[in-house]
Amino acid sequence: MVYKNMKEALFIERTNRFSAFVLLEGETIQVHVKNTGRCKELLIEGAKVFLEPSDNPERKTKYSLISVYKGDTLVNIDSQAPNQVAAEALSEGRIPEIGDVTLLRREVKFGGSRFDLYFESGQRRGFIEVKGATLEEEGICKFPDAPTARGRKHVLELIDAVEAGFEAYILFVIQMEGTKAFYPHWQRDAAFSEALVKAEKAGVKILAYDCKVTVDSLHLLQKVFSSLEWIR
Repeated sequence: MVYKNMKEALFIERTNRFSAFVLLEGETIQVHVKNTGRCKELLIEGAKVFLEPSDNPERKTKYSLISVYKGDTLVNIDSQAPNQVAAEALSEGRIPEIGDVTLLRREVKFGGSRFDLYFESGQRRGFIEVKGATLEEEGICKFPDAPTARGRKHVLELIDAVEAGFEAYILFVIQMEGTKAFYPHWQRDAAFSEALVKAEKAGVKILAYDCKVTVDSLHLLQKVFSSLEWIR
């Protein structure tokens, strides 16, 4: 996916889950943060960030905060981006574990949930739940960075989909390049992590892919080693 007319700024402070102050061209302005997660290890004072202007003249904030440098690594924190890059990669056949698809739909209801993606390929039918991951510690990506009851519910309902004859996948889109491995964040959300283990045992497939991140683009890159074991 591609962003347009990006602007470089310096991060000042986060005011709530949805907004922050940045220094843009010598002026302090309020921007929309497109990620309600904690992002405490990313959004620190003085960090270099990149903003996308809004084309909505009635919006309170003129810019959205899209990405931030953590050291030398550019991390995309746009929570709407993972679904888009996953759909693009699937349409182009770039996720070999799933293969070529003949039909791809978004936000398809099953049971009490709406799963991010639904696909068909010949006689195969399946659901994919996409999770964007931005928390990295010493080369290891972990999810979630905050407890997610909704995420756990989706994971468990994928088990129902498997039992109903569908394929089911959880795709963790790591919104940065160069991580060595992916693990669930047992310390932050043991209930979600346990749900992942239960789902995998029931036939739900767990995938993790990192991304090529530039100032104005985000694309799914390659599969990353993943394990559901507890790591400290």
